[in-house]
Amino acid sequence: MTTAVSVTLLTGFLGAGKTTLLNHYLHHHADSSVVIVENEFGAVGIDGQLLARGDNIRVVEVSNGCVCCSVRGEFTEAMVDLLDRRASGEMPFETLIVEATGLADPGPIIQTFFTEERLRESLRLDAVITLVDCQHIGQQLDEHPVAAAQIAFADRLLLTKTDLCDEAHKEAMLARIHRINNKAPLLAIHHGACPPGEWLNIAAFEMDDRNALTEGYHIISARADAPGRFRPFAATRAEPTPDVIQAHVFDAGTLDLKKIGAFMERCIADHGNDMLRYKGVLAIDGQPQRLVVQGVYKVVGFDYGSAWQESETPHSRLVIIGRYLPVEQLRRAFAETAS
Repeated sequence: MTTAVSVTLLTGFLGAGKTTLLNHYLHHHADSSVVIVENEFGAVGIDGQLLARGDNIRVVEVSNGCVCCSVRGEFTEAMVDLLDRRASGEMPFETLIVEATGLADPGPIIQTFFTEERLRESLRLDAVITLVDCQHIGQQLDEHPVAAAQIAFADRLLLTKTDLCDEAHKEAMLARIHRINNKAPLLAIHHGACPPGEWLNIAAFEMDDRNALTEGYHIISARADAPGRFRPFAATRAEPTPDVIQAHVFDAGTLDLKKIGAFMERCIADHGNDMLRYKGVLAIDGQPQRLVVQGVYKVVGFDYGSAWQESETPHSRLVIIGRYLPVEQLRRAFAETAS
């Protein structure tokens, strides 16, 4: 049986630095066996021409639209063609990176990997990596709702152009980003320099409690020659945010399995289209293992992870990143699932 190919979805608004990141990776890993799928908005591609090439590097362009809408069928066909060419030996590759156009909502792209049978069987979505232009993200969030969606879906956020911002601006943007997505680690990068281990093959979609939830991270250093380091982000400030998409955290103790199952079913049925990403690690009454929950819109998975240790107090936490949600109603309903 052939092992599924790991896929990284690279997203971020126009000018955030996706091509710069890719070129830095390709220049320093020219021997990588990689295919990059470039989604261009328009009949003639530009970004694909800007990427470095190598003997084992292939660039495939999906043009004349956005993979999240008008050419989703073409995107699926391109993926299937790549798989056929790999299976025949015509185009061997070990890494697949999909760079979405800066105007794309990642949600429908993510769903494609779970709903299309051939892709589901042969490809394994590894992570959604979102680049964020620290200098311009405030204006982009004010004017383009898709910029918030790109942040919301991220498993890891790469912050660019921090050297062009003063500390006050940077801190304000970090706080705003954190209100949209408080689960994704954030790393500051310069000129595309980022260790591959920070954004490739990080297994963010694995049903594993070790990476199901993070506390949200804030950069504390970012030199031109090295990425920033992580530390837990401080509590979100209380000032109101103009962003429709926000992260909501639901906490409880031990839960009743039937009650939490019914709660999740109601959430997905009533609000699934507005639940962009959600992850949880739940303590179930009578079950020694953690129950891991992960979903995108109405596509959700459940699995048991590691066992609670004797020194731990079982605790349930569910993070929902969504829009237009009746948060207080959901918070009460979540609390009522306690055993």
